[in-house]
Amino acid sequence: MNKNNTIIAGVLGLVVGLGVGYWYGGQRASKQAYEKAVSDIKAQQEEIAKKAGEDAADKANPFKVENPLEGVKANPFSDAKKALNPFAD
Repeated sequence: MNKNNTIIAGVLGLVVGLGVGYWYGGQRASKQAYEKAVSDIKAQQEEIAKKAGEDAADKANPFKVENPLEGVKANPFSDAKKALNPFAD
C-alpha cells in the first residue's frame, strides 16, 4: 500500500503542477497581450493626431507657399555693398 500511495501522490502532484503552470502561463500571456494592445492603440492615436495636424496645416496653407530664400547661404546684398562702396572692408 505504501508504494501505491507514493505513485498516486506523485501523479496528483504532477497534475496539480501542470494545472498551476497552465494557469500562470495564461495569466502572464494575457497580461502581455493587453500591454501590447494598449501600446498599439496609443501608437495609432498618435499617428492619427499627427495626420490630423498635417491635414489642418495643409488646409491653412492651400497654395503651399515656400520660402524662396530657403537654402541660400550667401548674403545677396554683399555684392551690391561692394559695388556701391569699394573702399569698405
